[in-house]
Amino acid sequence: MFYFAISIFLFANVSAFSAGPALRRPSALNVATKSKAPVFDEVCDTTGVTLKRFMTEVALLNPELQELTTLFGAVDTACKAITNLVKRSQLPSSETLGYEGNINIQGEDQKKLDVITNDLLKRALRFTGKLGVLASEEEDAPVDIAGPSKEVIIDESDRYVAVFDPLDGSSNVDAGIPTGTIIGIYEHDESCDIDAECEGDDCAEQEARCLANTLQPGDNLVAAAYCLYSSSTFLVLTLGSGTYGFTLDENLGEFVLSHPNIKIPDTSSIMSFNEANTHMWDEPLKDVVTNWKQGTGKSGEQFSSRYIGSMVGDVHRTLLYGGVFGYPGDSKNPNGKLRLLYEGAPMSFIMEQAGGLSTTGTQRVMEISPEVVHQRVPIVMGSKNDVEEVIEAYANWEK
Repeated sequence: MFYFAISIFLFANVSAFSAGPALRRPSALNVATKSKAPVFDEVCDTTGVTLKRFMTEVALLNPELQELTTLFGAVDTACKAITNLVKRSQLPSSETLGYEGNINIQGEDQKKLDVITNDLLKRALRFTGKLGVLASEEEDAPVDIAGPSKEVIIDESDRYVAVFDPLDGSSNVDAGIPTGTIIGIYEHDESCDIDAECEGDDCAEQEARCLANTLQPGDNLVAAAYCLYSSSTFLVLTLGSGTYGFTLDENLGEFVLSHPNIKIPDTSSIMSFNEANTHMWDEPLKDVVTNWKQGTGKSGEQFSSRYIGSMVGDVHRTLLYGGVFGYPGDSKNPNGKLRLLYEGAPMSFIMEQAGGLSTTGTQRVMEISPEVVHQRVPIVMGSKNDVEEVIEAYANWEK
């Protein structure tokens, strides 16, 4: 079950702060992104630093990102609350397992935890004081979440757009399989004016234009993050200058930096696919995976298979150990099953900032502009050399 939400965050101008010494400049991976990548110092590479301290330092060094501190404060709170919900979901008294009994806008049965976590994130983001508009699979047009009505509110100021999947992998939650939350933050690059006196179809048109403004390629992302609810609770983020992993210290009640500036190995011997669909894949991918299994691929290593079936869990392992995660297109689902805007693009941003690659086989995922909110996209991401082997196979197949 997948959920989607778009939140337009309204930001005021911020005053400048002086930057500290020993700045670390962004890598070449940032050249394609829309905004200037931030600079970090040694504080941001010190294990044990809390997420709050980390974001405060980022804001001091990059005043234009100060409002992201408020935003990630809400993400911090939401992830802590969701991890407690997930942990308690197995208890008979929790009443959070099973289906809600409703169908979302994509015709999918809603899990109870999908609904609960979606509402939780909405409340957390609302109380940042920056949230004006939200749209989800259940609220397909932007709505004012500050009140009970469906009246639309757009403030006249600069704004960010946040997209999220509140509980990725929720179909596995009844079995205690790892789940996660995926979040992407875009700049809002167009005006979104709605006449307060509009009625009926006129309002729908204006709301549709606001929603269309969110259909941006991943290259426009200014930040992305995921929370993984597993043996520990992890929060991994990028602000466009490297990928950083935090682990929840439950004694402190704080996320602390445990994996500074993550770098995925260039080559590995782990693959993570639903191999039950192999017979429906494109020939180039079939050939590459067959070679990996036999140890006749470019690395000469015989690959092993590790597949959870939860994107956040599989990508997290791939980031730390190296390897390739994929949910490719096939004859049954030519565009795969992962959503581009709020799953594929944010996770690709995180992967690329860690030195990996993400592709459809023929195109870089971050370069694709979604045409509709829930557009799906085939994805293969992971260690640079291994993903390049897939890209090369597709290139030779097309000749």
